[in-house]
Amino acid sequence: MDKLYHIVTYGCQMNVHESEKIAGILSELGYSSTEDMERADIVVFNTCCIRENAENHAYGNIGMLKKLKARNKNMLIAVGGCLTQQINKADDLHEKFPYVDIIFGTHNLNKLKEYILAKRLQKKAVIKIEECDGRIDEGDKPLRTSYPNAWVNITYGCNNFCTYCIVPYVRGRERSRKSQDIIAEVKELVADGYKEITLLGQNVNSYGNGGADIPFYELLEKLAAIEGKFRIRFMTSHPKDFSEELAKVMAGNSKICNCLHLPVQSGSDSILKAMNRRYSSEDYLKKVEILKKYIPDCAITTDLIVGFPGESEKDFEDTLELVEKVDFASAFTFVYSPREGTKAAEMPEQVDGEISKRRIMKLIELVNSQTRAHSALFVGKQVEVLCEGYDEKRNAYMGRSEHGRMVYFGCSENKIGEFVAVKINEANGISLMGEII
Repeated sequence: MDKLYHIVTYGCQMNVHESEKIAGILSELGYSSTEDMERADIVVFNTCCIRENAENHAYGNIGMLKKLKARNKNMLIAVGGCLTQQINKADDLHEKFPYVDIIFGTHNLNKLKEYILAKRLQKKAVIKIEECDGRIDEGDKPLRTSYPNAWVNITYGCNNFCTYCIVPYVRGRERSRKSQDIIAEVKELVADGYKEITLLGQNVNSYGNGGADIPFYELLEKLAAIEGKFRIRFMTSHPKDFSEELAKVMAGNSKICNCLHLPVQSGSDSILKAMNRRYSSEDYLKKVEILKKYIPDCAITTDLIVGFPGESEKDFEDTLELVEKVDFASAFTFVYSPREGTKAAEMPEQVDGEISKRRIMKLIELVNSQTRAHSALFVGKQVEVLCEGYDEKRNAYMGRSEHGRMVYFGCSENKIGEFVAVKINEANGISLMGEII
């Protein structure tokens, strides 16, 4: 009888890809995937602590396994990721949930196999949290689950130390992979039939600052020169490191999507300074101007935080003004969430929750109006869509355009993994509906 595993993933694409690495380790041990947690022989929680909601969600789901573990004492429960890497969190987790068998951190994920084997030989929990040693393990064999998309790390860690962000403390300082290792991985993925490669890093366009041999824009050029029909995306970019050279490379290579996620976080210079973002609103707008000069139709997306400590009504109005000037294709909006261990959590002027709620609703209204307007521009036009899957509820295939819009279309043939031409007939918020040509 097969041994079964179930992985619960929180957070961003970085964590999704790390869950693929966890799946690869479990596959080597003879486990197969199951969507039914109750049938699993091992359940792994890959946690996130960027925002309080993600952390609370993880705690809630781990707590719900207490009864399941009581019924099936042979089930292994492992918890890893950013949450456990925080100071004292592993011990807190063990105290709250003594039935958790394995607790590991972000820097020793590759040793999960060793911990599972160790746990089989002992009754007590295996708790292993390691500090970053600056090395990059190139021996990962992820079990990829996102075909026709593939995630490829190019950097790990972060050197920016934004005052609201816990990432440098749980992911370590920035390290860049060697360009030849990245190029070799992408070549293999394209040969295996993957059609969209997303380069991952906390700050991809600072690639090269962490020990790499070439700057990010040169890496992109080399990847775009790989033979085959495929797309390249990358995230996340820090505005301070965005350059004209990068805009030129994006414009000059058809394989690189005309879509850039460029988190601004705030339109207020005083808040940006308090966040330690190291650019002003004017700097940001100049970067956007450069990008639009070379790629007029580039879909620019962003992250926005309201309610940061000390944010006044004028600061918030500055954010609304910047959003109107840039005209984002879409945006992720957040209410500031204090993270223990960051400088912002210790700032005295925490914004009242009701004020933050009012501001986020006003911001969402503006962002949504821009998103709808951008989607409407596609109606009547033909777009190239990479088909990613089938939506049972809509009874339609689905995939993204190069601008990042999700497109739904009907077809009698299975088109998953193929590029198809779709005429857009209708726009609905961030989604588009059309017919295959």
